[in-house]
Amino acid sequence: MERTTEIWTGLRSLLRLYDHMLKDVCKEHGLTLVEAEVVSFLRNNPKKDTAADIVELRMISKGAVSKAVEELIRKSLLERIPDTEDRRRIHLKLRPEAVPVTESIDRAGKEFRKYILEGFAEEELVMQDRLFQRLTGNVKAAMERMGS
Repeated sequence: MERTTEIWTGLRSLLRLYDHMLKDVCKEHGLTLVEAEVVSFLRNNPKKDTAADIVELRMISKGAVSKAVEELIRKSLLERIPDTEDRRRIHLKLRPEAVPVTESIDRAGKEFRKYILEGFAEEELVMQDRLFQRLTGNVKAAMERMGS
């Protein structure tokens, strides 16, 4: 059965719901959506801490990430740390002043998961994890075959 449209529509709906919930965090802390996404990304991906990582993994434009980083630095929520081995590489680190924002983002993420996983039995959640791992493995293998 062809379900491509359903899959894309479902994914888009998930993203819209999360963005809607993140907008509440934005209002609470005076941030733009991209600024909140940058903070969220850095909070949830401690090993991926460069602007290039954010651009690649969150699929946000380089210009939007750059502008958000500058504003977050201006708001004292973020700092740049030069790489000790490669001076061209700049790491981004959340400052202690960002804790109230990250706490709000954590609450929004928990609420988001509660909404989307409501009514699922534990064994269904385990199965969903397995299916998602297989799905992402298939995508990774296909991308490697295509040379991407």
